[in-house]
Amino acid sequence: MIIIVGLGNPGEKYEKTRHNVGFMFLDKIAEKFNFSEFAFSKKFHSQLSEGEIAGQKIMLAKPQTFMNESGIAVETLVGYYKAPLTSLLVVHDEMDIPLGNIKIVKGRGSAGHKGVKSIIEKLGENFARFRIGIGPETSKKQNTEKFVIDNFSKKEVAALKHVFKKTQQALEDFLNDGVEKIMNKYNQ
Repeated sequence: MIIIVGLGNPGEKYEKTRHNVGFMFLDKIAEKFNFSEFAFSKKFHSQLSEGEIAGQKIMLAKPQTFMNESGIAVETLVGYYKAPLTSLLVVHDEMDIPLGNIKIVKGRGSAGHKGVKSIIEKLGENFARFRIGIGPETSKKQNTEKFVIDNFSKKEVAALKHVFKKTQQALEDFLNDGVEKIMNKYNQ
């Protein structure tokens, strides 16, 4: 089984914020591939959905801890399913990457992302990540905490559709070819 974790913050207040790109992407995947409805699991501190892509069983997880405690939910899931870290993929926002771009990494530090940091503290770094760019258009200094919990503008929502399509293709390639091969393809 492949466990795909989308990072975000629970609750309606954060639903359309930049920090919830991971949740938004999982919603698109669940819809596209006819996964089960997301349902809350107290045991796993997450909203979960199951399905198949490219003949592989997939568990989608949206931790319902706040972002900074994502590691609690991910550690519980990985431990319960005795999943090797090679079968874990974390999808999250990345302010240092321009909106519309993705970068795929494995075995790297958090780059300041507190949700990723929480997972690394619990499991180490040896898992794949899809970093979806949410970076601002201007090079003007931004208040990071305010920026990530603001909603996307209409123009940004249009760009998200493109990047989600690209990320979906990267996911399918990941499932078929593994992370090392696709890093060369997508990290241009």
